[in-house]
Amino acid sequence: MKKILLLLALSVSAFGQKKQNAPLTVGSFNLRYDTPNDGPDAWPHRKNMVRDLVRFHDFDVFGTQEGLHPQLIDLTAPGSGLAFTGSGRDDGGHKGEHSAIVYKTSRLRVLKSGDFWLSETPEKPGKGWDATCCNRICSWAQFQDLKTGKRFYFFSVHFDHQGVIARRESGKLMVQKINEIAGKQPVICVGDLNSTPETEQVAALKTLLRDSREASQTPPYGPVGTFNGFKMDAPLKDRIDYIFVSPGWAVGKYGVLTDHASGHWPSDHLPVLAVVE
Repeated sequence: MKKILLLLALSVSAFGQKKQNAPLTVGSFNLRYDTPNDGPDAWPHRKNMVRDLVRFHDFDVFGTQEGLHPQLIDLTAPGSGLAFTGSGRDDGGHKGEHSAIVYKTSRLRVLKSGDFWLSETPEKPGKGWDATCCNRICSWAQFQDLKTGKRFYFFSVHFDHQGVIARRESGKLMVQKINEIAGKQPVICVGDLNSTPETEQVAALKTLLRDSREASQTPPYGPVGTFNGFKMDAPLKDRIDYIFVSPGWAVGKYGVLTDHASGHWPSDHLPVLAVVE
């Protein structure tokens, strides 16, 4: 009887351990906003390719950049098993580009969520520092993993593409806000930083988080660069899209995905993927 009870206890323990170690497939994906100026690369011509890519690579959660509200509705249509959280950068509602977080509803539950702007007044919409084009926003959520019961924070952000000071100060602000919002809880932060790895803003984030490409336990997959400009012969040398993780995450693998069809990319950025636990 004692042996049977011991075996049952070991089985329960092993099951609990297996349940505890459940990898998450996470990503960052600049969707390129919907504009007819893109001609054959405009959203109506590539939205199915984006949906197929997301489904095939089986993302549990990924941050987006540039997506307009109707694009996010397309991605999370009934039957997709996906939902999103995040506000438009222009008004904190639906207006303008989003840095939304798309997640699999069967795997994750949102416990809290919010947004802040990359500016001197992050609590309200507005341009920051030397940015001249547009507002920049970061959306965040606290998730509970329905497989493991564990909780973590996820941040999705898009840095300015013109303001040198804005990018540098955005790196500092991200560190400040991640500390304020997440504290010592596990964090994943993804985004299009419009910045290459040697810049001050990337260095600032790395004082708090690890670059998943550098932390990957297996060699990185795919090209280094993440921006293609819709050109099939793009050199793909400059990395400006990232997945950062706090020290408690193990990064099993990292890759930059080069999926394409009929001579067209799904976006002008390549999606970045990491498997973490």
